[in-house]
Amino acid sequence: MLPTPTTDFVRRLRARDPAAWFELWENFGPVLRGQLAKWGKGHIGPETVKDLSQETLAALSSAIDRHDPERGARFSTWLLAIAHHSFCGEMDRRSAQKRGAGRRAKSLDDEGEGTSSELAPDAAYEREIFDAKVAAALRSTERDCGFADFAVFRARVLEGKPGRSVAEALALSEATVSRRAAAVRERLRARLSEAFTKYSFSPEEQGELTRNGLDPIPNKNEDTAFDAAVAEVVHRIQLRNQTPPAAHPAATPAGPLTKMLRFLPFRHEPASREVRR
Repeated sequence: MLPTPTTDFVRRLRARDPAAWFELWENFGPVLRGQLAKWGKGHIGPETVKDLSQETLAALSSAIDRHDPERGARFSTWLLAIAHHSFCGEMDRRSAQKRGAGRRAKSLDDEGEGTSSELAPDAAYEREIFDAKVAAALRSTERDCGFADFAVFRARVLEGKPGRSVAEALALSEATVSRRAAAVRERLRARLSEAFTKYSFSPEEQGELTRNGLDPIPNKNEDTAFDAAVAEVVHRIQLRNQTPPAAHPAATPAGPLTKMLRFLPFRHEPASREVRR
């Protein structure tokens, strides 16, 4: 049985809730664009990638009616299958134009929802989906906590600055810095749990937080490790956003957190950690 947040989100998608579709696109659109560009291998330009990513969203509106999350497919694999359907449709159209004859485009049922070896998600794709879920939780946390408190968390945790430096820069006491950072951390843990429950179709996906040092259950003895794991994800997103535009399709308009992720100067070298599936 899927958790309630997952079933509620699927229900909203099936009801064509605009907010649910925007949420899906805001959080995972950049990952899908990157994957489409990778499949294109330079044969399709940024505008085509953008168009295909929009077609993917349109295809999702019909695919969600036939999708059964209880069958065990990962959320990430489901997204990949829909994007692959859009990509193959574009390639079929191009081939038909060259030959002067049409060929029946594959249906979403033909795709088998990601069961073919061609659609097997690689480690890089899974890591981007994982990071996108964390970024979604960070955006929600920023909205919940407000600019002032999140600024403390950003400086103290994401930038890795000492508490005394943050206190002096923001004209606060060190105790206030610690208290505000702890409050944001607690809220972030809750938002991470919500995000990974909502965007997961399997227990394996829901367990990714714990396996990657982001255990949603508060434990003060593990706060340092939790902070380091969050900062590492932000660092990966920052490096990904710094990829030259020719290699990485244009992203959606950046919000406050996205801009911070793009330009944030990190003061530490995070330890290498792969997303463990």
